[in-house]
Amino acid sequence: MSTFALVGAGPGLGLATARRFGAAGHAVALLARDAGRLEELTAGLSRAGIQARAFPADVLDRASLTAALRDAADALGPVEILQFSPVPRADFMQPVLDTSVDDLDAPLEFSVKGPVTAVTAVLPGMRALGHGTVLFVNGGSAVRPNPAVAGTSIAFAAESAYARMLHDALAPENIHVAQLIVPGAIRPDAEHSSPDALAELLFGIHQKRDGFRHFAEPMPN
Repeated sequence: MSTFALVGAGPGLGLATARRFGAAGHAVALLARDAGRLEELTAGLSRAGIQARAFPADVLDRASLTAALRDAADALGPVEILQFSPVPRADFMQPVLDTSVDDLDAPLEFSVKGPVTAVTAVLPGMRALGHGTVLFVNGGSAVRPNPAVAGTSIAFAAESAYARMLHDALAPENIHVAQLIVPGAIRPDAEHSSPDALAELLFGIHQKRDGFRHFAEPMPN
């Protein structure tokens, strides 16, 4: 059995994607900082018949993120699918004129060094399998910078550039890298941006392996 590893597990999109990939037969590794919440999510997935394990890790702590992903592969099987979708902290989202150089340290660690760390940890396993999928989930500021949320806009743009380069570099190895842009809020009542709708979209991106950037819905004008 191969593993779906989710960096940024939570009760919304994270749980929905864990259910979707778990229902398709993948073991599920849930990674986030809150160990108690992870155990609750894991218990719910287990009750649904999905093999799931919790691996506490902090995206801002590269050593803990690497260790958690390696432990997940050892416990559940090689990571075939990596989803990187942790929610940025509120303090990353300051107006551009209020953002100092020091204010960019944490957003860049979170959205650039975090993804590089995660991909580096799972890539050997994907290469051993001979295939893999890496899914990046970002908000609209990744493609349309928003001066009201400068730290995230800058960091998401850098994450997008990294992901696009990975898409091109890893395609010859049958490892598909894709980005899903969710322009608005993820809401249970949203037609295209509910957790379940996005989970189905992400599963389709994994299956179809077609193109790099995808949109949950059109970007507003």
